[in-house]
This record gives sequence, C-alpha cells and structure tokens, in this order.
Amino acid sequence: MSRIDESKEFIPVRIAVLTVSDTRSLAEDKSGDTLVARIEAAGHTLAARLILRDERKEIADQLRAWCADPEIDVIISTGGTGLTGRDVTVEAHRDVYEKEIDAFGTVFTIVSMQKIGTSAIQSRATGGVANGTYLFALPGSTGACKDAWDEILVKQLDYRHRPCNFVEIFPRLDEHKRRK
Repeated sequence: MSRIDESKEFIPVRIAVLTVSDTRSLAEDKSGDTLVARIEAAGHTLAARLILRDERKEIADQLRAWCADPEIDVIISTGGTGLTGRDVTVEAHRDVYEKEIDAFGTVFTIVSMQKIGTSAIQSRATGGVANGTYLFALPGSTGACKDAWDEILVKQLDYRHRPCNFVEIFPRLDEHKRRK
C-alpha cells in the first residue's frame, strides 16, 4: 500500500550534506555522493555540501551556520557516529539541537538490524531540530546512508507521505520563538 497521497503537490526541500571525515576528500566521498544522488532523484534541492574533519566545535559551528541559513531546510551529515575517540558528530549535533528526534535513532536501528544484524548496535545515528531546521547524523558507510534515505528520510521529507511527515510541520518548528 502506497502511503503517498497523489492528490497533494510535492514540495521540494533544500538539503545540505555534511561529510565528517579525517581522511576523505570530495572525490572519495561515496556516502556524500550517494546522499546527493538520492536527494536529487527525489526532487529535492542540494543546498550545500561540505567535508569537515572530526572536530566537534567545527562540526557544531557549521551546523549552526546552516541552521541560520534561510535557504537550508534540512541538514544530513554522514560519518563520525561510531564509538571511537574521533567519532564526535553525534555530540556536535546534540550541542546544536533544540529538540532531539529520539525515534529517528530507534527506527534507524530497526532498519539496520534487518540489513546487518546485531552490528547495528554500534551506530549512534541521531536526529533533531534547531532553529526550524531538521538535522540528521548518519553513519559514514554508503549502505547506512542508503538505508536511512530509502527507508526513512525519503518518506518523511515528502509532504505527500501519510499519515504524517516532517515537511508538513515546518511552519511550526520555531513557533515557540514567535511573539504572541
């Protein structure tokens, strides 16, 4: 059963992609390339793309800058979500979040379990909201990026998806900041 309401018009979303890696360059960024291809194939707009080293402050500063940019609706990062000492993307995201989307990590783990079994326990994928912008931190593997996009984000970033989706509540994400 399709959960897309064809009577509604598709609304493209402006998405920034951040790859976190101490070793990759843009030419070697297969996970970033995978996300960009899927974003564009879905009809969304690539608003920005960048690679940063695994440095918590640099990552958080970039996330904040993109959250402040009215031309960016969603930020997807890839890399730095593991358990090693250099994996600081999750902490950087949480430095920025106003609200965490707790179920994103849970749903990602369920999807991952179907693909890689108990190895999914090593992922710390996370999602949240800051300054009216959605942020998602995905593992650095191409497979994890495909799974997160194909099984979760492509649906939640489609205004036509029912019974609900992230796009339809964009106007209310920062309602707490508006003057009464």
